[in-house]
Amino acid sequence: MASRKKFIESVGATCANWYWSWSFVNHQERFVIFGLWDVHKNGLILEKQWNGHGLNQSLEHIRLVQENGYTLKTFPIKYSQTDNGNPRIKGFDPILTDKLLVSVSGCWYAISDDIDVEEAIAEEVVNPEIFIEGATKNISVNAYERNPKARKECLEIYGYKCFVCHFDFKKTYGDIGLNFIHVHHEVALADIGQEYEVDPRNDLKPLCPNCHAIIHRIHPPIKVDDLKKNIKLLAR
Repeated sequence: MASRKKFIESVGATCANWYWSWSFVNHQERFVIFGLWDVHKNGLILEKQWNGHGLNQSLEHIRLVQENGYTLKTFPIKYSQTDNGNPRIKGFDPILTDKLLVSVSGCWYAISDDIDVEEAIAEEVVNPEIFIEGATKNISVNAYERNPKARKECLEIYGYKCFVCHFDFKKTYGDIGLNFIHVHHEVALADIGQEYEVDPRNDLKPLCPNCHAIIHRIHPPIKVDDLKKNIKLLAR
């Protein structure tokens, strides 16, 4: 297999330093490339708190995508660790994939444009028969169904306005919007795998369909508080 440098050069991209660079750019064809660790299933490509040598370069490449209309591409990188626990590249696949760039609370994600949001939201169906949300294998009807008692208690605490954007269906649509809201479960059952009792205050939040869909656009889902912070930053 060709080296990472030869692969990047073969697509006309370059960087400031081949040893520590995490991102690359092709100015002629106006695209930016980021390596994507195979362990980052949510598409995370960069965190502002990262202190690597290539941070400033990568932030500039992010700016080219956000402000100058460059497109974003990624290639898969296989994660490993050194003896002292630092990340190490075990290998990579010389395949570029077009992505969309998403910024949330100082983190940048590369996501696919063809995510099936409806499939992701399916886990939020509300209608199980038990209040204890046991291991997914023990729920017979739908492993992701939610308990109506827990939903009711959540809405008694927070009301029917979206917890993130404060959209009010009754105020906007009149009586037809009365008591309409999604309830988002912040701890996905698929990630729990053990019995626990739902906490309607801490585990559930009322969300409008738009905020709900955005939260599920990456996996694992964006934290509710992080989406709220992102909206506040954009409103400045």
